[in-house]
Amino acid sequence: MAGHFEPLPGGGAAIALDEVEISILRSLAVQLVELVGPGEEPVEGDDPLAALFSEGPSEPPSDPALARLFPDAYGGPEREPDEEARRASAEFRRFTENDLRARKRDDAIAVIRSLDALAAGDGAAALELTPDESRQWLGTLNDLRLAIGTRLEVTDEEDGGELYRLPDADPRKPMVLAYLWLGELQQTLVETLMP
Repeated sequence: MAGHFEPLPGGGAAIALDEVEISILRSLAVQLVELVGPGEEPVEGDDPLAALFSEGPSEPPSDPALARLFPDAYGGPEREPDEEARRASAEFRRFTENDLRARKRDDAIAVIRSLDALAAGDGAAALELTPDESRQWLGTLNDLRLAIGTRLEVTDEEDGGELYRLPDADPRKPMVLAYLWLGELQQTLVETLMP
């Protein structure tokens, strides 16, 4: 179980993590929560019906990592969207981004809480996740890889090979190692969730 997720009987997944791995994962998840931010959500206690129809931003984020986490619904990165696609994307974003932002934040907070429960012990610890917790972890691992990959300017599979060949002195090396490690974790977690 060390270093990768394994399926649990009845669903869910388990992994053994040491103190360093717990610390790294927790730090990355906290940074993801900070990156995603609070959004423009209604204040708790507001009218629930009004909250249901609250509007979010209509413009894409200017931060490339956030733009990757909250992409336009119409058009694509390889082509310049026309006016109709921009309008449709803005309308879609207005009614979906707040919910998507809240889900990403909730998933990352769930990861942080599960890691905090492990951090109370010493040395390596076994983390056992329910099927729902596994999906939250999978979402957060994916979001972390997207954000880190954007910062590393990973655009396709060919860029992955360059990452392996970076010299140890390259300042991007720690983020590359995190990116690759998160990819391995994500892959083994996906495999545990497949029937």
